[in-house]
Amino acid sequence: MPELPDLEVFSHNLSSQLKGKQVKEVLVPNTKKINVSAKELQEAIDQQKIEKIYRRGKEIYFEFENKALLSLHMMLNGELHISKEEEVPKYAIIRLGFKGGLNLTLTDFRGLANGTLNPEADNTPDALAKEVNTQFFQEILANKKAAIKNILLDQHVIRGIGNAYADEILWEAGISPFSAANKIPGSKLKALSKAVRHVLENAVKQIQGSKPGLISGEVRDFLKIHNPKKTHSPSGVPIQVKKTGARKTYFTDEQETFT
Repeated sequence: MPELPDLEVFSHNLSSQLKGKQVKEVLVPNTKKINVSAKELQEAIDQQKIEKIYRRGKEIYFEFENKALLSLHMMLNGELHISKEEEVPKYAIIRLGFKGGLNLTLTDFRGLANGTLNPEADNTPDALAKEVNTQFFQEILANKKAAIKNILLDQHVIRGIGNAYADEILWEAGISPFSAANKIPGSKLKALSKAVRHVLENAVKQIQGSKPGLISGEVRDFLKIHNPKKTHSPSGVPIQVKKTGARKTYFTDEQETFT
């Protein structure tokens, strides 16, 4: 699943190619994966120019000149494709054709990716928002007994962090993913807030450097802890892996457990 850094790079690259382009065709091959009818989507964005493309949480937003807003959520296996080919790709969910010949298609062989026209405003802060600081964590974790990793993954608490980056963030902060959220001391919450920003912003730079034109997929080879190819942390401590359902948690004994 693409996480915040991947999606940040996707949105930048999509903007560089599609900003200012005018929609000339709207196709919805999978009408079950959009919140309105194909006709409503067509009426809302056909012939409109894209004014802005940006990421919030795990979604990419397309804002049009008439202020219509289309969000795309790629879920686990969704992919975005830009091409000049007339043929609609297999497993297409939404396809936008632009004047000049380019087409943008969202596909998903599992049929889980989706689009939303004019989504409701979400006041949950993005992981890279300024308000996600030490005070933020002090306030939201004070009464939460759940494991800190589960809190970081909760998109109703903080938007954008997924499984791999939760592990990276907690390792950098020196906090065990199994720590009770409300037992983490203030000094560690300060380390956590710093780690969130540093890990995510560094990941964006790493992805931009290695895959500058990326608009789909995920890049993970630079991760220090959540990386199946690595057996030890940068400081030489063995990496442990615990599986819970389909999710794997990577951690080391360098991380302190608070209970």
